[in-house]
This record gives sequence, C-alpha cells and structure tokens, in this order.
Amino acid sequence: MNNRFMINYSPGNTTIHKLNGATKVFGFAVITVYIIMTFDVRVMIPMFLACLLGIISMKPNWKPIIAMFLFLTVTAGIIGSLMVLVVKPNSGLTHVGGETMLIRFSPRLYITKETLWYMGAMFFKRVCALSTSILFVLSITPSELAAGLNKLRMPYKVCTIISLAFRTIPDIARDYNDIKNSLSMRGVELDLKRVSIGKRLKQMTLLLVPLIMTSFGKVNNIANAMDLRGYGKLKERTWYSEHPPEKADRIARAILVCICLFVGYYIVVHRILYPLPVDYWCPWITF
Repeated sequence: MNNRFMINYSPGNTTIHKLNGATKVFGFAVITVYIIMTFDVRVMIPMFLACLLGIISMKPNWKPIIAMFLFLTVTAGIIGSLMVLVVKPNSGLTHVGGETMLIRFSPRLYITKETLWYMGAMFFKRVCALSTSILFVLSITPSELAAGLNKLRMPYKVCTIISLAFRTIPDIARDYNDIKNSLSMRGVELDLKRVSIGKRLKQMTLLLVPLIMTSFGKVNNIANAMDLRGYGKLKERTWYSEHPPEKADRIARAILVCICLFVGYYIVVHRILYPLPVDYWCPWITF
C-alpha cells in the first residue's frame, strides 16, 4: 500500500480487499455507469461518499492520492473553469437553464450564478469519477483484475496482457531510475534547474533509447517463458488469485444489483421518458 503507483501486488486485509476479482470488476463497471448516467449532484453525492469511505477503510498511502486530486483541481477545476468563462460564459443558461448576473466585465465576458453552479457540478462529476478509479485500483491486484475480467467472459489472453501491463510498471520505473543515475554518473545533466529545457529534452533521448531497448528485451523473455510453458494451447485457464465468492461477495453483488436496477430506472424515466429540459439540476431553478 505504500508504493507511489497505488498498485497492489498482494491482497490486503480489509473487507474490500478480500472480495474476489469478478465482484470488484463488476462493481467498478456498475459505479462507472452510475457516474456517467447523470449530472445531478443529488444523485452523485451518495456514490461519492461511498467511494470515499471505501478508500478510507483501506488505509492507503495518501500522498499520491492527494497529488492526483490537486492535479485534477488545477487542470479541471481552475484552468477548466477559466476556459469556460472565457470561451462560453453563457454555459449556465445553456446547461442549467437560467442566468443570474453576478459580474459583467464586457458584453462577451461575464459571470453568472448558474455558470458557477455548472462549473462546480462538472468538477464534482470528475471528482466522483476519479474517486471511483482510485477505489478500484487500490482494492485489486493485477492477477485479480485478470481473473475478474476472465470471469466476465473476456478472453484470457487479453486478461493476461492487462495483468502484465500493470506488473511491468514498477520494473520500468526502476529501470528508468537506474539508467538516469548511470547517465548522471557519466556527466549527463538531467536536472531542469541546471540546464535549459531544450538541452534536457535532447539529453532525455539518451535515457529513453536504453529504456525502450531494455523493456523490449524483457518482453521477449516473458514471451519465450510463456511459450515454453505452453501458454495459449487450451481454450480456458485458471488463476491462482481466483477464489469462490464468500459472504461478503454475495452481499456486495446484491447491493450492486440494486444499483443496476436504480440505474436502469433512472435512465428510462429521467433520460428517456421524462427528461429535464436542461442537463444540470440546480436548486434555485424549477421547471
């Protein structure tokens, strides 16, 4: 749990960690559809709180999580909001259905109450999506991910590729640091504070070429090892991380089925039969 990539290679001890791979993959798919289906803050808040409680219960390394939320705040929250105000200041009227003027700088640049609500709701939706992804990544191992995807009828060769991709991330990072240290010992300066950006980009090619060659060499070794063990000869395979559903899995799946029913009801009623005239619900606007 204390790695900077937030990828676990051994199961944890919490209740969420002990769920099997199929339950976790199914839950991630259901929650993702739940977040995608609506722009209503009232509907997203319960799922965000559930994901937040799930993340807290696993006692993760908070440093990379906070860094990701800060990055999202700067890019989507601050920069994205400024772009909305500059490019389309009437977003509140278009997406919320009202226009209460707060500040007017010019005929083409102004801030309305509804535009602020639209930007806040859009940012909160992205926060919910990020929370869902973090919860999923923290709870599952690459082997459980492959086993879960295979249980959901994905070909096991594709599942193995996904599992290997996650497992090679720390190796690539370690090789990157080794090559970088080796170049530094040979006098190649890669510190941005000491050289110009243009010169650093040129010197980075000296780092990337051996890194790519090393990665291809490892891929070749893995492929040869799998061929020697007869990988791909049979139509099905088993997974060492797979285990039968337990009581917690049955409870979790029952909850997920209820969420699926709610998602179906919400899409049919609120998105197809009786859709709102605007995308974003707002507390002070009624239709």
